[in-house]
Amino acid sequence: MIKFIKSSEKKKILAVLGEQYGLSSLSYLLIEGGRKKLRAFSGSLSKEEILGLGNLTNIELIGMYIISRRDQDLRINFDALSIPEIKNQISKNIIKISKQQLELWMRGHDLEIKCERGPVVLQFQDDFVGIGKSNTEKIFNYVPKERKLKTPLPIS
Repeated sequence: MIKFIKSSEKKKILAVLGEQYGLSSLSYLLIEGGRKKLRAFSGSLSKEEILGLGNLTNIELIGMYIISRRDQDLRINFDALSIPEIKNQISKNIIKISKQQLELWMRGHDLEIKCERGPVVLQFQDDFVGIGKSNTEKIFNYVPKERKLKTPLPIS
């Protein structure tokens, strides 16, 4: 079952995302689906039309998965980094990584990088390449296993 995020709750979500990533606006309708996943919908259907369709068929997925929520902890999804409105606003907790660190990250390894505790966005050259969480000593990798590279590390 889907739940539309009310504007008051959306403001709270934006406040957290602003603190963590520098985001200040999201022009999308936010919808919460199962397992505490927030999806962004920018189509032309109204809430009423979506609910009407829900009465006719089982709608579980509508919009793009952009945020996971666990209690008060929010983490933007890797795919959200490809949305220009989100990508262009990210200005906080950016960690630049080397080619060698990128190779490790894309294969699912955590990175031994000391930084502030909390969510981080990894950047290689001009591209955002991942989302992780730091415990101050290392950055934990959240790349889903189906997206990890399975090839061996290149010999340097």
